[in-house]
Amino acid sequence: MPFEFDGREYAIYHTRDGFFASDGMCTHEAEPLADGIVIDNVIECPLHQGRFDVRSGKALSAPVCIDLQTFAVQIHDGDIYVQIPD
Repeated sequence: MPFEFDGREYAIYHTRDGFFASDGMCTHEAEPLADGIVIDNVIECPLHQGRFDVRSGKALSAPVCIDLQTFAVQIHDGDIYVQIPD
């Protein structure tokens, strides 16, 4: 799920391991990751199929080589809160 805050794109993922959040754009070609496919804990960029681990942001396969920034997520009363740094 994509969301924008303060002019920046973010993405939230819901996997068997919980909720995770990261930058919303691929580090390779600035493609929106929300248009990609999530399988287990991996998001695949829709443009060149680079893959990232949504839990850590680690770049997993070419052509991506720069990790995604990830953000802490908390769930309270059914609402999702993402800790975005100042």
